[in-house]
Amino acid sequence: MFTGLIQGLGKIKPLSKDSWQISFVSHSDAIMQDLAYGDSVAVDGVCLTVEEILKDGFIATASPETLLRTTLSREETQARYVNLETSLRVGGKVGGHFVMGHVDGMGELIAAQQTATSWEMTFAAPDAIARYIVPKGSIAINGISLTVATYQPEHSQFTVAVIPLTYSETNLSHLVPGSWVNLEADILGKYVEKFLSPGKNHHQEDISPAFLVEHGYL
Repeated sequence: MFTGLIQGLGKIKPLSKDSWQISFVSHSDAIMQDLAYGDSVAVDGVCLTVEEILKDGFIATASPETLLRTTLSREETQARYVNLETSLRVGGKVGGHFVMGHVDGMGELIAAQQTATSWEMTFAAPDAIARYIVPKGSIAINGISLTVATYQPEHSQFTVAVIPLTYSETNLSHLVPGSWVNLEADILGKYVEKFLSPGKNHHQEDISPAFLVEHGYL
């Protein structure tokens, strides 16, 4: 589990069709200080397991499902920086939102415009992800915890406002219209959908005054 607060940037180099070497580019101390074999690291929002620690990075392997859903296997990913974050420690600060590192799919940058106080970036999302997007809700873009400013359901597009610090310290500043990004919807929305969906695997009870009293709501 992660928080969506990026700790540094790296470069990704394919070693095989499903294995990569990730080299640190910035703020390597924050990542390397307690990095160990078997640890989880979010690489552009994708949870990967450290299989070998190098002097300036690490080696990790991705599953076929991960390759299918994420940008890891796309050539343009190897040509730019990737965002890095180590897993959340018990008792650590959650400055963003709970990011699982389980990418739902890929989105596309439509436009990026600088304003007086931030960058407004508009992305397109596939329908399978768009249904979880709500204004003022959370979404992870390349592993970055961001707040949805506006949502256009008719186009499956949403806009986020990115502060200058986040823009300059992550790979958002290297994206251009047409760039693919990894998207992970807020886990809360997925659970709510499951609990509210009718089906034989869901046990639903009528909520009545008697039910509330029985369960301690007076």
